[in-house]
Amino acid sequence: MPIEKEIPALTTERLILRSYTDADLDDYLAMVSNPNVVRYVGQGTPLNREQAWQSMAYLMGHWWLKGFGLWAVEERATGRMIGRVGLYQPEGWPGLELGWMITEAYWLKGFAYEAAQAALAYKQEHYPDKPLISLIHSENTASIKLAQKLGATFAFSRDVGDIQVLEFTY
Repeated sequence: MPIEKEIPALTTERLILRSYTDADLDDYLAMVSNPNVVRYVGQGTPLNREQAWQSMAYLMGHWWLKGFGLWAVEERATGRMIGRVGLYQPEGWPGLELGWMITEAYWLKGFAYEAAQAALAYKQEHYPDKPLISLIHSENTASIKLAQKLGATFAFSRDVGDIQVLEFTY
């Protein structure tokens, strides 16, 4: 029997932000193995099935260690896991980050904005005094526009590991 830890679920008009489950693996793999989706994430390398499972386990572990993390984004109408969104700050990270990733078939439909708004509201309620950033690859114009729509402003460029990103602050 798995050990359970309470990860809060958030509900929006079209989405549920919730904990990951084993049943999410196929949808998660479809997302993180798509080169278009992961192009601006980390090294930009698509993941295989084992790596996708490890990534989900890593995201769940973040909740255990930090008390916050990235939710699985489920479309309410279909029950399908269509992305991930939330708060991220692993060891050595430059700050508390609001991040998002949505399956390509759901791009340009407002799902990332809707999910990120819910995560931002959660952050404001539970961590109001913690500064918030988004680190975005300079060529990721869609994410730059989304961060700005959420109220973030460009602060400066920085290196995270060997990747140069733009830091936006909220």
